[in-house]
Amino acid sequence: MQRQFTPYFETAPAHQKLQSPIKLACWLGIAVACALVAPAARGQAPAANPPANAKPSFVIIMADDLGYGDLACYGHPTIRTPEFDRMAAEGMRLTQFYSGAPVCTPSRAALMTGRYPARSGLCGQRRVLFPDSTGGLPDSEITLAEALAPAGYRSICIGKWHLGYQPKYLPTNHGFAHYFGIPYSNDMGAETAGGRIRGWPKTPLIRDLAVIEEDPDQALLTRRYTEEAVAFLREAAAGQQPFLLYLPHTMPHVPIFASDKFKDQSPRGLYGDVVTELDWSTGEILRTLRETGLANRTLVFFTSDNGPWLAQRLRGGSAGLLREGKGSTWEGGVRVPGIAWWPDHVPAGRVNPAIVSSMDLFSTCVALAGAALPSDRPIDGLDVSPVLLRDEPGPRQTLFFYRDTAVTAVRHGPWKAHFQTQAGYGQPKPDLHDTPLLYHLDHDPSEKLDLAAQHPEVVTQLQQLATEHAASFQPAPSQLDEPK
Repeated sequence: MQRQFTPYFETAPAHQKLQSPIKLACWLGIAVACALVAPAARGQAPAANPPANAKPSFVIIMADDLGYGDLACYGHPTIRTPEFDRMAAEGMRLTQFYSGAPVCTPSRAALMTGRYPARSGLCGQRRVLFPDSTGGLPDSEITLAEALAPAGYRSICIGKWHLGYQPKYLPTNHGFAHYFGIPYSNDMGAETAGGRIRGWPKTPLIRDLAVIEEDPDQALLTRRYTEEAVAFLREAAAGQQPFLLYLPHTMPHVPIFASDKFKDQSPRGLYGDVVTELDWSTGEILRTLRETGLANRTLVFFTSDNGPWLAQRLRGGSAGLLREGKGSTWEGGVRVPGIAWWPDHVPAGRVNPAIVSSMDLFSTCVALAGAALPSDRPIDGLDVSPVLLRDEPGPRQTLFFYRDTAVTAVRHGPWKAHFQTQAGYGQPKPDLHDTPLLYHLDHDPSEKLDLAAQHPEVVTQLQQLATEHAASFQPAPSQLDEPK
């Protein structure tokens, strides 16, 4: 039995709200898009000859807490990932791809808006949104789904959202025609993995705005997300309308679960089982695109929201040769896998070291769709289509790294300066550096050799970049730290 999703600290639904003019335009675009896709619902066969000028569709698949070193094609010795390996062999593997932040909520905000999360208020002392949080992605922000809607795109979100659980913050109020998934991390239910009961609601599984299950079997989530995605792709193939499928998986965030088919199969143990199931899931997506004729008109990108949760030991992943993990702005917390696949467009078998951020996916998709970037606000993402389509060096030279609202590090070219450092977990206070630590990441991706004394001119240059960036805008009020 379905029920309307009522937030933890709210007695009445809040999804009936006034929309800004920009969002009204986005919703109008979605309404037109939904009308155009109607033939798919009647089961028509896939279009055999799409128009020569057909807009590309987009599939963005994001794992949760998957580390840089967790896939075979990124060097893991015992986790077998044949589908990711094939995806990389048929497409492009990026070796310097960065998430927008080292933890869940701000990272997802960066991807969805193409902006540093400090601009939208999706960062703060609590670091992520919780079931007792009252904030979320502000209505004033323009998501990728909303930016694509005026160009005729239909968007759907399947998986973990984590940008606000109240109805007004859910995907269907941010440009997505449909949503299926859980609204926050899978360890935020009433009962923790250790069995401790806390005063939070049971984890809801939501379809659009309705809770269809409470405490769903987490061992089945990856499979159910995949089945939903495949069904959507088969429906989309029956029409000509371009689409965005955003698939942010729940796994391998702790607690980790694998379905019976994959359990006890990996030499890496349960964590390996979970990654292997994500590998299968991605293979199903690509297979469906091939079978339906959508492959050569769909850009697929796979990544992770941040680095591995090292504090979870064997239940967490590996950052490979990179230092630290989730929660930190050392490389292991923010450099993640990035694989692009688009037959006949992304050159096959390429490995590109361009500096690319998840924020860049926003601007790249908008450019490829022939849509317009928002002109009333700074957009931090860059169009990296020359990287993906022509294997060229990237346009990005500079990237700033935030922990909460503080710029803790900056990368410019091969150089990275740390102004303060802190382990993701277990270190209450950061180490502040009067003289920033300096690393040459092309030579030293593990950040072991501080070269600040040898290159003071580089330190000065990166300090100036950070100072100018910090002075360029005032961080928005935190949505994470709103009072209950």
